[in-house]
Amino acid sequence: MVVGGGATGTGITRDLAMRGVDVTLVERDRLAFGTSGRMHGLLHSGARYAVSDPDTARHCHDENRTLRDIAAHCVEDTGGLFVQLPEDDAEYFDRKQRACQEAGIPTAEIDADRARREEPLLSSAVERALRVPDAAIDPFGLVAANAASAADHGATIRTHTPVTDVLVEGGAVVGVAIDDESTAGRSTIRAEQVVNATGPWAGDLAAMAGVDVPMRPAKGAMMVTNVRQVDTVINRCRPRAEGDILVPHGTTAILGTTDREIEDPDAYEEESSEVTHLVEELSEMVPALAEARPLRAYWGVRPLFAPDGQEDTTADSRDFAILDHQERDGIGGFTTVVGGKLTLYRLMAERVADLIAGRLGVDAPCRTASEPLPGSDGAVDVRTVMQRFDLRSQVAHRTADRLGDRTDPVLEGSESADRRVLCECEAVTRAEVRDAIEAVGPDIEAIRNRTRAAMGTCQGTRCGHRLASEIAHVHGPEAGMDALDDLTAERWQGQRHVAEGRLGQLALAYSIHGGTYNRARNPEAFRAVEYDAFGGGDGDDT
Repeated sequence: MVVGGGATGTGITRDLAMRGVDVTLVERDRLAFGTSGRMHGLLHSGARYAVSDPDTARHCHDENRTLRDIAAHCVEDTGGLFVQLPEDDAEYFDRKQRACQEAGIPTAEIDADRARREEPLLSSAVERALRVPDAAIDPFGLVAANAASAADHGATIRTHTPVTDVLVEGGAVVGVAIDDESTAGRSTIRAEQVVNATGPWAGDLAAMAGVDVPMRPAKGAMMVTNVRQVDTVINRCRPRAEGDILVPHGTTAILGTTDREIEDPDAYEEESSEVTHLVEELSEMVPALAEARPLRAYWGVRPLFAPDGQEDTTADSRDFAILDHQERDGIGGFTTVVGGKLTLYRLMAERVADLIAGRLGVDAPCRTASEPLPGSDGAVDVRTVMQRFDLRSQVAHRTADRLGDRTDPVLEGSESADRRVLCECEAVTRAEVRDAIEAVGPDIEAIRNRTRAAMGTCQGTRCGHRLASEIAHVHGPEAGMDALDDLTAERWQGQRHVAEGRLGQLALAYSIHGGTYNRARNPEAFRAVEYDAFGGGDGDDT
């Protein structure tokens, strides 16, 4: 059994299932709910850690290349630049380049003029830049693909299944107690081995088994802009600090990140001042960010492991640790994995699966480095997709980017109305939304993660009711209305920290929800809408 539905948890589940192990994954919320779904979208080349942590740098570089092969539909090959400003230490730039070379990470130094030709919005103060093989990655698609592959190999994936206790008998963990919605109460799942892959919550789960896993979680703020000011990952070439990375991601750009130590990964304050600080810092590299239109802000929590009373959560190392509690604490059947980066998830999963397979007497080798994930098993001819399904270029390209080789299976057999775009900002068709509903049910946040619907400029204002309508078609009007409520609340959570200067737009969104959708004046009337009428004609769903 694996507890935790992020990249590492789904990666471990996939690896074990591919080795023939009967494995169940449980996640208290939706997949990628925690750290994996709240990162900055960077597929590390290893250059960021080359000076301070050469081993992690080498691992990141190796896994970067592996993920480009097995998860190609989740990766955009943006490349990366480390840029030097006048106040930055020139010697550190040289050390960075030497350390990358020693770690086997390819680099190329370019002068400031060439850097600005490649990225015209770079500051005129940039003195030189170092090109590295960074990339952008879609964490939601990556986690979903790992879960799908695991299920294809016989694994059971259970979301919205909180663990309420760890069962210990005779000095060994033998399973977990869960809050089971299907039985309206507590039930248990027994297992020979339980893996704790809960990230920042690893200490809490370990405590249920009576063992200590000291964690020092740290939260970091990120901000999303409405356009991508750059097409290359831009890093500040200095020792790691706040506000030193800009990642192009889809139609947007993500600014990151701050670093604040916290006590409880479930209870921390979101501070608008952190977002302002990000913009101030990153505007030194890309001045246009000072005038950029923000879409939203969000916070992630890093699963930092703190053995031996370690207190420094701002260290550059992002190494991971695998704790075999049988060896460490005398508690059998229990393993915890902590630390690391999303870039390293597959390697972390392989190391954990090796340990678990050995405990179970399974000698099948790991195959996750060579077998593509669903969506990445073959190239997609976008022009053929456009012609075959009568899609505009933008829609075909965005659909193929998200679905990879699943594009044809999702679209084929669909009527022309099913290929209508429901989310204009992210070019998401009804067929893709319905495919997501079939996979994850009425969970609108999981649907959003899989499709990127409602993640664009309007943040669900124009498409939220359409998504809710599709849910209502399958799961009924109450489920549709609940989904719209959930989506509206979640989108506002991210927008409220960047409301300054955008009050007119937010007022318009409020008036659309309150007036056009009639939610503020008579919510019950909206619940009584005849959802089957949506999309029944030739016009837009309005």
